[in-house]
Amino acid sequence: MDFEPSPKAQEYIDRLTAFMDSHVHPAEPVYESQREELIAAGQPHALPPIVEDLKREARARGLWNLFLPDVSGLTQLEYAPLAEITGRSPQLAPEAINCAAPDTGNMELLHLFGTDEQKKQWLEPLLDGEIRSCFGMTEPDVASSDARNISTSVVRDGDDYVINGRKWWTSGAADPRCKVMILMGKTDPDGPTYAQQSMILVPMDSPGLEVVRDLSVFGYHDQHGHCEIRLTDVRVPVTNLLGEENGAFALAQKRLGPGRIHHCMRAIGMAERALDAMCRRAVSRVAFGKELARQGVVQQWIAESRMAIEQARLLTLKTAWLIDKKGFQAARTEVAAIKVVVPQMAVSVLDKAIQVHGGGGVSGDFPLARSYAGLRTLRLADGPDEVHIMSVARTELAPYLGK
Repeated sequence: MDFEPSPKAQEYIDRLTAFMDSHVHPAEPVYESQREELIAAGQPHALPPIVEDLKREARARGLWNLFLPDVSGLTQLEYAPLAEITGRSPQLAPEAINCAAPDTGNMELLHLFGTDEQKKQWLEPLLDGEIRSCFGMTEPDVASSDARNISTSVVRDGDDYVINGRKWWTSGAADPRCKVMILMGKTDPDGPTYAQQSMILVPMDSPGLEVVRDLSVFGYHDQHGHCEIRLTDVRVPVTNLLGEENGAFALAQKRLGPGRIHHCMRAIGMAERALDAMCRRAVSRVAFGKELARQGVVQQWIAESRMAIEQARLLTLKTAWLIDKKGFQAARTEVAAIKVVVPQMAVSVLDKAIQVHGGGGVSGDFPLARSYAGLRTLRLADGPDEVHIMSVARTELAPYLGK
């Protein structure tokens, strides 16, 4: 395994780093100021104008849709360090280069499984950054960590599907630019366990679709929102089926493999920024006669953070390499492992950084508290830690259990 960036990847790393330094990081206070103004004006989910400025600049620099191999020409291993760089400014950088979740996973699904008509209607404007999308899977009435529990009803009626159910934690649905949901629902309740669900394209302006509320994350409300959605007799044409009927589980695996690489590398970027903030704070504050950086316990936190970041990065890069070389199936255990290892590492680093910042760490004066909230959520998103641990354990024990 060779994790040295290819010449092409290194060129993108240099260009993206320059863009971050010259445009993204200076835009962060502008974004916060514009968000405050929009919230005060009663538009909490409207996009601060600075983001569109960044998108135009990124596209002019050729930093656009880098996540999609068939568009960018980058492998998973080549894209991974770019995702990490964007994680240093998670509110701005991913969307600035049109590589923000959940759009990336939805674009991958449409690219791989969409019909020509579906691609024209939804994929093309997503790739152009004109609209946004959401993914409706998790439900409030069942334990959605076991996706077999998903109960939203999708019943065929002539040339339509009729959808009834509730979704929540539907990220992106509050954004006025969100025009379509990829919904996972039950089309064959009596079918084989993993052949009951389908993915359906549901326009957000469909009659009967109601965005009930935006859910807060540790009290924070993100610009794009995380919504509860009620679907009451929502009708969409059967041509809105994505892929094969009852084939949602197979599609979901295609979506989640690369997506977890992206999530984990962005989380590593967030951890790197937190470690940098921890070090800067430690050398600038004096307690009990010497800088915090000379206190043994703080030195231990900094050293442990560096070691944990390096370990998590290596495992994630190995996983990206495996997907490139052998495909997702060969990397399933590693994909599950990074989904546990990286968020836990990042949460731990953020916790230490907050501690070094004292009271400031939990305030809005520093980005640490918001970052902590987002990273802690990642231990639940796309399946809780325990589900992935169970998957790794099953693989490890299979030879011993004779299965």
